[in-house]
Amino acid sequence: MRLRESGEDYLEAILMLQQERGAVRAIDIAERLGVTKASVSKALTNLEQRGCVEVVRRDVRLTEEGSSLAHEVLERHVFFRDLLVAAGVEPGLAAEEACHMEHCLSDDSFQKLRAHLGQAA
Repeated sequence: MRLRESGEDYLEAILMLQQERGAVRAIDIAERLGVTKASVSKALTNLEQRGCVEVVRRDVRLTEEGSSLAHEVLERHVFFRDLLVAAGVEPGLAAEEACHMEHCLSDDSFQKLRAHLGQAA
């Protein structure tokens, strides 16, 4: 299941926050993404309906499906960021541009590009 770019960004942010802090709250997501709490609430409702997250009290948790998708998005982000840095792009800009690149390729194209560059999973 593919989500829109914003949905993927939310899943990636939740995963990164879980790795950094353990528990994730909506306010943490809002701060990470630079959006309002109302935007986070709406996005979490959509992600919950798609079976990607669970919100228990104030704790936001990735479901198995959401975790799998979040790991895929993060993998793409790291791949493109590292590729750009290796090509000489400044790390901050590489990270910013990787955020856009991670969403635009099909899984098949991404896998073939990664394999072509010798970075198999």
